[in-house]
Amino acid sequence: MAELDKVTQAILKYIDELGFKQEGAFNLRHNGMAMCHGDSEHVKIVRKEDKPGIDVYIDGDADGEEVHIPVVVDASGFTDKVYNDFHIADGANVVIIAGCGIHNDGHEASQHDGVHAFHVGKGANVTYKENHYGEGSGDGARILNPVTEIYMDDDSVFTLDTSQIKGVDSTKRETQVDMGKNAKLFVVEKLMTHGDQIAESNMEVRLNGAGSSAQIVSRSVAKEKSSQIFHPAAVGSNKCNAHIQCDSIIMDEAQVRSIPEINAKHLDAAIIHEAAIGRINDEQLVKLRTLGMKEEEAENVIIEAFLN
Repeated sequence: MAELDKVTQAILKYIDELGFKQEGAFNLRHNGMAMCHGDSEHVKIVRKEDKPGIDVYIDGDADGEEVHIPVVVDASGFTDKVYNDFHIADGANVVIIAGCGIHNDGHEASQHDGVHAFHVGKGANVTYKENHYGEGSGDGARILNPVTEIYMDDDSVFTLDTSQIKGVDSTKRETQVDMGKNAKLFVVEKLMTHGDQIAESNMEVRLNGAGSSAQIVSRSVAKEKSSQIFHPAAVGSNKCNAHIQCDSIIMDEAQVRSIPEINAKHLDAAIIHEAAIGRINDEQLVKLRTLGMKEEEAENVIIEAFLN
């Protein structure tokens, strides 16, 4: 069992909400190297030979099993790029916990770019949790650029739960999904920016199979001088249903752009989009302040409830 230093342990508490343990199927990447690794009966993790990253093979007998694959970067001036492929067999039921935390005490930028591809078999049910987090006393930037590719076979279900609520100076997220017959996709994206932070999220969901459906919910808070751009797109090429909802709270001198896009290429493609950007309701603040809260405390309560 690998011994984890205090910085790594602290970051893992933020990015692995279910609790990282060196048990079952796991792989902890630290400054570009695998620090510790383990397989289980139904999950095998194999290091790639041609480029940095791993192949995760999940067999059809996996039922509710967890796979933990966090990444920690604590070297200032370090850039890490990794390619991870997940091969999920027909009928598997699995929870995958990923995410990256950057601790930067230096003056140079630290960056992690993770490219994750999910090959989801027929009837499989996958929940993918990805938390991003940044910290450190240095003025070097903390940069995260995740790429997520999801290929869903017939009757599969995929839940993407992603969160970034602290400490990341710049992020650009690219997500692409291809859906087969009767496949179901659920996306919940949570984001908070402050200072001069920049965040961009682009998503294209292609509903190719008859009976496929997608529900995409994005919730964000932009504070101070930070800026955010959201561009979720749903493309219906068959009989399908999709709903995109983007809600944002804007504060101080922040900027938020929300660009939901719907593209129907079939007579029976039913796609809806909603987008709302607004400030915190004054009546909510007044009500909480009458309970004895200071204004900042009241704002934090409203923000936490909104994001959750």
